Amino acid sequence: MSLTSHGGRIGALTVIGTAIVLPLVIFVLGPNMPPGDWTNAGKSQVFDNTVLLAVMTPFTVFILVYIGYAVTMFRAKPDEELRDGPPIRGHFVSQVVWLVTTTAAVLFLAIFGSAELFASNGSGGGSGPNPIATPGGNVLPVQVIGQQWEFTYRYPTYGGVETAELMLPVNTEIEFHVTSLDAIHSFWAYQLGVKADANPGVDNIAFVKPTKVGAFQVRCAELCGIWHGYMFDTGHVVQSSQFASWIKQQRQAFSAVQRYLPKYATTYSPDPVARAG
Repeated sequence: MSLTSHGGRIGALTVIGTAIVLPLVIFVLGPNMPPGDWTNAGKSQVFDNTVLLAVMTPFTVFILVYIGYAVTMFRAKPDEELRDGPPIRGHFVSQVVWLVTTTAAVLFLAIFGSAELFASNGSGGGSGPNPIATPGGNVLPVQVIGQQWEFTYRYPTYGGVETAELMLPVNTEIEFHVTSLDAIHSFWAYQLGVKADANPGVDNIAFVKPTKVGAFQVRCAELCGIWHGYMFDTGHVVQSSQFASWIKQQRQAFSAVQRYLPKYATTYSPDPVARAG
């Protein structure tokens, strides 16, 4: 059997396999991937992951078909004398096809990824203080302060009040400013699609717009000391009126200790004594 006939069969099986698997990836697997559709950032991540899976599906199918075909068709028979196969040095057509298709896939993903950085939800992914793209319009800044071994949250537009509970209004663009007072932590709000390192002296910005009301989990995703495993809490996305009532109560409850907090800044001294004034 010639190399051409083998290639034709492998190509046909790859096309058939891709035609079967690709719709399942796009319409079944992709939409159910984490982190879900709680926020614009989460929806964007699901969409991006679905596109990545769709692009890699034909290549994955081809590799699996090739392996299965080779194991099946090129297996030595029990009574066959073992000997080396013909010394094939290359196959021009298959090499060109592979080079063109993989290059096209890489270039597409590079352009797609760059365009996603400038999407409407901004490019802040907790990677630094200066995102190259911002959502625009009104945003609610919320500072996330990691410390051994809890997260606290500060609201600069509400007098800089600092709370132990994270409350967010629904359908509002949130601008997280993530920092730390001591060790390196990582703020991970799974359902929101937000994960940003909390480093001392660093302001890591992440944008997100919650679109559903409910509770979400917050965990530290960076080993930060002996009680790292207990550094988690539950945040809430609520209606705007409920948030306004809650933040008013927090300002009243913490008014007595507000004067001991330093003026709001994107970073603080790692020294707890200096922070307490």
